[in-house]
Amino acid sequence: MTVEKSLQKAAEYFEGKKAFLFDMDGLIFDSERVFMEQLAVVMGERGYTLTKEIYCETLGVGGQRLVSIMQSHYGEEYPFREISHEAARRVNIVADTVGFGMKQEIPEVLEFLRGKNIPCAVASSTRSDMVRQYLVKAGLFPYFAHIIGGEMVNRSKPDPDIFLLACGKLGEETQDCVVLEDSENGVRAALRAGCEVICVPDLKEPSVEVVEQVAFLVQRS
Repeated sequence: MTVEKSLQKAAEYFEGKKAFLFDMDGLIFDSERVFMEQLAVVMGERGYTLTKEIYCETLGVGGQRLVSIMQSHYGEEYPFREISHEAARRVNIVADTVGFGMKQEIPEVLEFLRGKNIPCAVASSTRSDMVRQYLVKAGLFPYFAHIIGGEMVNRSKPDPDIFLLACGKLGEETQDCVVLEDSENGVRAALRAGCEVICVPDLKEPSVEVVEQVAFLVQRS
Protein backbone atom coordinates (compact mmCIF):
# COMPACT_ATOMS: atom_id res chain seq x y z
CA MET A 1 0.00 0.00 0.00
CA THR A 2 1.31 3.44 -0.86
CA VAL A 3 2.08 6.08 1.74
CA GLU A 4 -0.65 8.27 0.24
CA LYS A 5 -3.31 5.59 0.73
CA SER A 6 -1.95 4.88 4.19
CA LEU A 7 -2.36 8.51 5.13
CA GLN A 8 -5.88 8.62 3.73
CA LYS A 9 -6.85 5.81 6.08
CA ALA A 10 -4.88 7.37 8.91
CA ALA A 11 -6.81 10.61 8.37
CA GLU A 12 -10.01 8.83 9.32
CA TYR A 13 -8.44 7.56 12.52
CA PHE A 14 -6.86 10.88 13.51
CA GLU A 15 -10.07 12.83 13.05
CA GLY A 16 -10.86 14.63 16.29
CA LYS A 17 -7.50 13.91 17.95
CA LYS A 18 -5.75 16.93 19.43
CA ALA A 19 -2.17 15.78 19.98
CA PHE A 20 0.20 12.99 19.03
CA LEU A 21 3.02 11.61 21.18
CA PHE A 22 5.94 9.66 19.74
CA ASP A 23 8.51 7.45 21.37
CA MET A 24 11.82 8.49 19.88
CA ASP A 25 13.00 4.97 19.12
CA GLY A 26 10.11 4.55 16.71
CA LEU A 27 11.18 7.67 14.86
CA ILE A 28 14.84 6.98 14.28
CA PHE A 29 16.59 4.02 15.89
CA ASP A 30 16.55 2.15 19.18
CA SER A 31 18.72 4.60 21.12
CA GLU A 32 18.35 2.77 24.42
CA ARG A 33 19.55 -0.50 22.91
CA VAL A 34 22.46 1.17 21.10
CA PHE A 35 23.52 3.08 24.22
CA MET A 36 23.34 -0.06 26.36
CA GLU A 37 25.49 -1.94 23.85
CA GLN A 38 28.12 0.80 23.74
CA LEU A 39 28.02 1.37 27.49
CA ALA A 40 28.55 -2.34 28.10
CA VAL A 41 31.59 -2.32 25.79
CA VAL A 42 33.15 0.73 27.43
CA MET A 43 32.52 -0.63 30.92
CA GLY A 44 33.97 -3.99 29.92
CA GLU A 45 37.14 -2.28 28.71
CA ARG A 46 37.49 -0.85 32.21
CA GLY A 47 36.74 -4.04 34.08
CA TYR A 48 33.03 -3.58 34.82
CA THR A 49 30.10 -5.78 33.77
CA LEU A 50 26.78 -4.17 32.82
CA THR A 51 23.69 -6.31 33.25
CA LYS A 52 20.32 -5.59 31.68
CA GLU A 53 18.79 -5.33 35.15
CA ILE A 54 21.21 -2.61 36.22
CA TYR A 55 20.79 -0.73 32.95
CA CYS A 56 16.98 -0.84 33.21
CA GLU A 57 17.29 0.62 36.70
CA THR A 58 18.95 3.70 35.17
CA LEU A 59 16.48 4.33 32.33
CA GLY A 60 15.10 7.86 32.47
CA VAL A 61 17.30 8.76 35.42
CA GLY A 62 19.71 11.69 35.33
CA GLY A 63 21.94 13.82 37.50
CA GLN A 64 23.27 12.75 40.86
CA ARG A 65 20.65 10.05 41.21
CA LEU A 66 22.09 8.24 38.21
CA VAL A 67 25.62 8.57 39.61
CA SER A 68 24.41 7.15 42.93
CA ILE A 69 22.80 4.13 41.27
CA MET A 70 25.96 3.24 39.37
CA GLN A 71 28.19 3.78 42.39
CA SER A 72 25.91 1.63 44.53
CA HIS A 73 26.53 -1.26 42.15
CA TYR A 74 30.18 -0.67 41.26
CA GLY A 75 31.61 1.31 44.17
CA GLU A 76 32.38 4.98 44.72
CA GLU A 77 35.51 4.72 42.58
CA TYR A 78 33.38 3.99 39.49
CA PRO A 79 34.46 6.61 36.86
CA PHE A 80 30.93 7.63 35.93
CA ARG A 81 31.67 10.75 33.89
CA GLU A 82 34.50 9.18 31.91
CA ILE A 83 32.56 6.06 31.00
CA SER A 84 29.29 7.85 30.22
CA HIS A 85 30.95 10.41 27.97
CA GLU A 86 32.84 7.73 26.06
CA ALA A 87 29.70 5.62 25.61
CA ALA A 88 27.76 8.66 24.36
CA ARG A 89 30.59 9.46 21.93
CA ARG A 90 30.42 5.95 20.50
CA VAL A 91 26.63 6.11 20.22
CA ASN A 92 27.01 9.24 18.11
CA ILE A 93 29.50 7.44 15.90
CA VAL A 94 27.05 4.57 15.41
CA ALA A 95 24.20 6.98 14.73
CA ASP A 96 26.24 9.02 12.26
CA THR A 97 27.30 5.82 10.50
CA VAL A 98 23.69 4.92 9.82
CA GLY A 99 22.94 8.54 9.03
CA PHE A 100 20.37 9.00 11.78
CA GLY A 101 18.07 7.32 9.31
CA MET A 102 14.44 8.01 10.04
CA LYS A 103 11.78 5.45 9.20
CA GLN A 104 10.64 5.91 5.63
CA GLU A 105 7.01 6.86 6.43
CA ILE A 106 7.80 9.25 9.27
CA PRO A 107 8.31 12.49 7.26
CA GLU A 108 4.99 11.99 5.47
CA VAL A 109 3.22 11.23 8.75
CA LEU A 110 4.66 14.31 10.43
CA GLU A 111 3.77 16.50 7.45
CA PHE A 112 0.26 15.10 7.52
CA LEU A 113 -0.14 15.81 11.23
CA ARG A 114 1.22 19.33 10.82
CA GLY A 115 -1.19 19.92 7.95
CA LYS A 116 -4.03 18.89 10.23
CA ASN A 117 -2.71 21.23 12.96
CA ILE A 118 -2.18 18.31 15.31
CA PRO A 119 0.78 19.14 17.59
CA CYS A 120 3.38 16.46 18.21
CA ALA A 121 5.69 15.78 21.11
CA VAL A 122 8.30 13.18 21.94
CA ALA A 123 7.95 11.27 25.21
CA SER A 124 11.03 9.09 25.57
CA SER A 125 12.86 7.38 28.43
CA THR A 126 16.03 8.72 26.79
CA ARG A 127 17.33 12.00 28.20
CA SER A 128 15.81 15.05 26.52
CA ASP A 129 19.16 16.52 25.47
CA MET A 130 20.03 13.32 23.61
CA VAL A 131 16.58 13.21 22.01
CA ARG A 132 16.99 16.79 20.79
CA GLN A 133 20.41 16.01 19.36
CA TYR A 134 19.11 12.99 17.45
CA LEU A 135 16.06 14.83 16.10
CA VAL A 136 18.15 17.80 14.94
CA LYS A 137 20.55 15.52 13.07
CA ALA A 138 17.66 13.63 11.50
CA GLY A 139 15.97 16.85 10.41
CA LEU A 140 12.85 16.08 12.49
CA PHE A 141 13.22 18.61 15.30
CA PRO A 142 10.95 21.34 13.78
CA TYR A 143 7.96 18.99 13.84
CA PHE A 144 7.81 18.71 17.62
CA ALA A 145 6.36 21.23 20.04
CA HIS A 146 7.96 19.59 23.09
CA ILE A 147 10.51 16.95 24.03
CA ILE A 148 9.90 15.13 27.28
CA GLY A 149 12.83 13.02 28.46
CA GLY A 150 13.00 10.41 31.18
CA GLU A 151 15.04 12.66 33.45
CA MET A 152 12.15 15.14 33.60
CA VAL A 153 9.88 12.84 35.62
CA ASN A 154 10.25 11.00 38.90
CA ARG A 155 9.41 7.64 37.38
CA SER A 156 9.63 6.77 33.71
CA LYS A 157 7.83 3.99 31.85
CA PRO A 158 5.89 1.83 32.74
CA ASP A 159 4.68 4.57 35.10
CA PRO A 160 2.42 7.10 33.34
CA ASP A 161 4.28 10.22 34.48
CA ILE A 162 6.05 10.91 31.21
CA PHE A 163 2.83 10.93 29.18
CA LEU A 164 0.97 12.96 31.78
CA LEU A 165 3.74 15.57 31.60
CA ALA A 166 3.76 15.53 27.79
CA CYS A 167 0.00 16.06 27.57
CA GLY A 168 0.25 18.83 30.14
CA LYS A 169 2.97 20.57 28.11
CA LEU A 170 0.73 20.39 25.04
CA GLY A 171 -2.22 21.70 27.05
CA GLU A 172 -4.43 18.73 26.14
CA GLU A 173 -6.37 16.16 28.13
CA THR A 174 -4.89 12.68 28.01
CA GLN A 175 -7.99 11.19 26.39
CA ASP A 176 -7.51 13.56 23.45
CA CYS A 177 -3.94 12.41 22.82
CA VAL A 178 -2.71 9.48 20.77
CA VAL A 179 0.50 7.70 21.71
CA LEU A 180 2.59 5.80 19.16
CA GLU A 181 4.57 3.19 21.09
CA ASP A 182 6.71 0.18 20.27
CA SER A 183 7.37 -1.31 23.70
CA GLU A 184 5.25 -3.04 26.30
CA ASN A 185 6.45 -0.66 29.02
CA GLY A 186 5.52 2.34 26.89
CA VAL A 187 2.12 0.93 25.99
CA ARG A 188 1.30 0.25 29.62
CA ALA A 189 2.45 3.72 30.64
CA ALA A 190 0.32 5.41 27.98
CA LEU A 191 -2.76 3.40 28.89
CA ARG A 192 -2.29 4.20 32.57
CA ALA A 193 -2.09 7.88 31.65
CA GLY A 194 -5.46 7.58 29.92
CA CYS A 195 -4.18 8.11 26.38
CA GLU A 196 -5.26 6.20 23.31
CA VAL A 197 -2.47 3.94 22.10
CA ILE A 198 -1.32 2.74 18.71
CA CYS A 199 1.00 -0.22 19.14
CA VAL A 200 3.71 -0.32 16.48
CA PRO A 201 5.93 -3.25 17.44
CA ASP A 202 7.61 -3.30 14.01
CA LEU A 203 8.03 0.42 13.41
CA LYS A 204 11.81 0.06 13.64
CA GLU A 205 11.73 -1.98 10.43
CA PRO A 206 11.94 0.13 7.25
CA SER A 207 9.34 -1.78 5.25
CA VAL A 208 6.31 -1.34 7.51
CA GLU A 209 3.16 0.36 6.22
CA VAL A 210 1.68 3.14 8.31
CA VAL A 211 -1.88 1.95 7.96
CA GLU A 212 -1.04 -1.57 9.05
CA GLN A 213 0.29 -0.23 12.31
CA VAL A 214 -2.50 2.30 12.79
CA ALA A 215 -5.03 -0.50 12.45
CA PHE A 216 -3.58 -2.43 15.40
CA LEU A 217 -4.89 -0.85 18.60
CA VAL A 218 -3.75 -2.15 21.92
CA GLN A 219 -6.64 -3.30 24.12
CA ARG A 220 -4.78 -4.70 27.10
CA SER A 221 -4.11 -2.69 30.23
